[in-house]
Amino acid sequence: MKTYLTALLLTGSILQVNSQITANVKGSIFNTETDSIYLSQYFGNFYKDFHGSILGENGEFEFKNVQLSNPDYYVLRFGKSHINIILRDSSDIKVYADGQQSTKHVNYVGSDESAQMNEFLHILNNWQKRIDSANAVLKNDPTQRENINREMGNEQALFRSKQQNFARNNQNSAALLPLLSTLNSEQDFASYEAIVNQLNTGFGESPTVQEVFKVYLSLKQKRFESDPLAPGKEAPDFEEQLPDGKTMKLSDLRGKVVLLDFWASWCGPCRRENPNVVAAYNKYQKDGFTVMSVSLDKTKDSWLKAIESDGLVWPYHVSDLKHWSSKAAAMYGVRGIPFTVLIDREGKIIGTKIRGAALEEELNKIFGY
Repeated sequence: MKTYLTALLLTGSILQVNSQITANVKGSIFNTETDSIYLSQYFGNFYKDFHGSILGENGEFEFKNVQLSNPDYYVLRFGKSHINIILRDSSDIKVYADGQQSTKHVNYVGSDESAQMNEFLHILNNWQKRIDSANAVLKNDPTQRENINREMGNEQALFRSKQQNFARNNQNSAALLPLLSTLNSEQDFASYEAIVNQLNTGFGESPTVQEVFKVYLSLKQKRFESDPLAPGKEAPDFEEQLPDGKTMKLSDLRGKVVLLDFWASWCGPCRRENPNVVAAYNKYQKDGFTVMSVSLDKTKDSWLKAIESDGLVWPYHVSDLKHWSSKAAAMYGVRGIPFTVLIDREGKIIGTKIRGAALEEELNKIFGY
């Protein structure tokens, strides 16, 4: 049960916040190779023990009214094994486990979040064992790569389903901590951010969670500094031609909430998305919402026909008719369309790639209906 919590910044718990708690933990750990048990914290390569006890004849133990510096993630250590528990002030928890198979056979009474965390840790451990097994097979017989990839693809989809169910069923719970080890903050920052914020909401008094949140804030700042389209930054301004040959700037729309929409007449997904944009415009334009469409078309005729055919009734349509060489598209780093940027009344970016139901949700937040 050590593997995943080791990777989750439990070293942050060394930082003593000193919001002292009192807790009761008792139960029975049978079938062990030791007669001692400790209430500890685990830091990857060492334990910090706080209280110790002798196991009874049937593995009974009790830590009564123990004083601890902080609510946090703790372990019951016996020999080289341990069981994870979450302790808050006034926790009263009973733990029953098989000391030889504590990753599988453990029962918690009085701490659903500890039980849920243990359940997910078990899923993670099994998944890691499957990965290790697949790698061992490939090492011995590289010709099995195609079969292994197919099998692991199916098993990964099953694991992702379990991962999503766990997140959905444990919102704002301290049990979410091990989920962070399965998320790539670079590839899916939104999911990582959502879990960190839920942990902070549900267990923000934990020094471990405080350290996780500190790392998150640092990553978020670095992303903000390196991403020209990061939420909160000013949308890069540009000037482009309207169909009548006149020009307009994005900044001409300051004071309105703007959906900057990169599209083209030849783009099937763009055309399928257009009804959603039209519906949003019709619903919110009276409140100050508008659309500025930047076409990546090559011919004016195709561009104008698509505008008319799709009923794109807003007046702000621009294009330099340079296809993928569009200056505005290059400025915004557009690599595929449709690509959207939602911009607030002050010209600051709210978000990118906001489409369909997500666009409706964001506009509902802004306009209140």
